[in-house]
Amino acid sequence: MTVTDNLQISRRRLLRLLPALGAGLLWSQGAAGSSFDDFFRAVRFDDDRRVAALIQRGMDPNTVEETRGESALMVAIREESNKVIKLLLNARDFNPEVRARNGDTALMMAAFMRRRDVVQALLAKGAQVNQVGWTALHYAAASGDVEIVRMLLDKHAYIDAASPNKTTPLMMAARGGHIMVVKLLHDEGADATLKNEADMSAIDFARMGEFKDIVEGLTYRLKRAGQLQ
Repeated sequence: MTVTDNLQISRRRLLRLLPALGAGLLWSQGAAGSSFDDFFRAVRFDDDRRVAALIQRGMDPNTVEETRGESALMVAIREESNKVIKLLLNARDFNPEVRARNGDTALMMAAFMRRRDVVQALLAKGAQVNQVGWTALHYAAASGDVEIVRMLLDKHAYIDAASPNKTTPLMMAARGGHIMVVKLLHDEGADATLKNEADMSAIDFARMGEFKDIVEGLTYRLKRAGQLQ
């Protein structure tokens, strides 16, 4: 048998194998898609056993879903899937810095959802507190959770962090009428004279929301400090 004969035989074998190889590839792609859907279904329904099994089979615990681009942990926080939250936080390759399509992190979502336990766990794992734009402190101030605000400040959160339109955490707290958060932030050094790109200060936000106690309190403090006539 010549070399040419061997090549022809190999070519024929390859041609016979191609349909099977194609089917195998399609099956693999289908299985991957099925696993992806199965994973996020389990996350949403707090099925920690199924999530653990899929991670064991190779699913990345930091996988992001397609709609918002949120990580599995963000979805679990949103859905209050507490068993899955605990599982993901302790997964071997867990990354606290995965960002959603809008730039949010798990720490930011936990702060907004008032999940003190999750915020504490993320901070213990070294989650980044400060960043350009919206921060976890903005979200904690907006939700009015004094303890989370304090936790973030203890981790050196920048107190006058500016959002893309220069809104600060103090403005967010005033906008929501969260007087205890306003007091804490101002006591810790937040600048109540700052204004955002809409030329609004924390007092302006409080006035817009008709939170008279915050307007009066911040006005009194600024006048006493000689920062307001």
